[in-house]
Amino acid sequence: MSWFESLILGLVQGLTEFLPISSSAHLRLTAAFAGWEDPGAAFTAITQIGTEAAVLIYFRKDIARIVTAWLRSLTDKRMRSDHDAQMGWLVIIGSIPIGVLGLTLKDQIEGPFRDLRLTATTLVVMGIVLGLADRLAARDETGGRHRAVKQRKTLQELSAKDGLIFGVCQAMALIPGVSRSGATISGGLLMGYTREAAARYSFLLAIPAVLASGTFELKDAAEGGHVSWGPTIFATIIAFVVGYAVIAWFMKFITTKSFMPFVIYRILLGLLIFALVGTDTLSPHAGESGD
Repeated sequence: MSWFESLILGLVQGLTEFLPISSSAHLRLTAAFAGWEDPGAAFTAITQIGTEAAVLIYFRKDIARIVTAWLRSLTDKRMRSDHDAQMGWLVIIGSIPIGVLGLTLKDQIEGPFRDLRLTATTLVVMGIVLGLADRLAARDETGGRHRAVKQRKTLQELSAKDGLIFGVCQAMALIPGVSRSGATISGGLLMGYTREAAARYSFLLAIPAVLASGTFELKDAAEGGHVSWGPTIFATIIAFVVGYAVIAWFMKFITTKSFMPFVIYRILLGLLIFALVGTDTLSPHAGESGD
């Protein structure tokens, strides 16, 4: 991987990680369209450490409060009813699905799941799901004709069951094209949570999964020597800087705007990939070793 490739891929990772359009799909597609070698699941996982560092800094006060309360709840029974302590447990519960499936499906994640036809399918299907969830949320928040405005749930009302469902939604993002934030936010909206609550829990839930995945891939890369360390670290730093700016913008955006621009973008991009692959303009395995 060249330094120029790492610059572009780092920018793509930072720009797309927190938007509901799938960063893994865009890294895969950027390489395929540019005629570069697929950066691979390891590169994706490692550069996500950069964007997750942006989450740690942006939500540092929330995270410090949650971790402190959770640790105190281990020895102080009175703290177990504290919302922040409960949130710590809910993040752990919600991380179980992606941890189990990530280890179970490791070979598929690094192989068959990177087929561009599957990426196109998930872009379109999950785009439609996000659109439906967004319409439902908008209807509840504004009220329809002869309907009262429906009060949506906040994180104060998050239960273990809902936290686990959020976790299952997050695990779907192991397939490029699904989008971690897109899947979890869609799941949250369909369960009746506010946009802000769904997005905030989505970002908090991603912390253990992304850091664990990145650390796992770092260990494998160090032992296997199959990662270009200089360009990969450079891309990770770029992803951190850009990702922080995107978080700040996105958290403001969702309070007043619809997700429909992302829905339309996902569907059009998916259809474009289908067209390019269907006309043999682009191989479904473009960029992969041996392609």
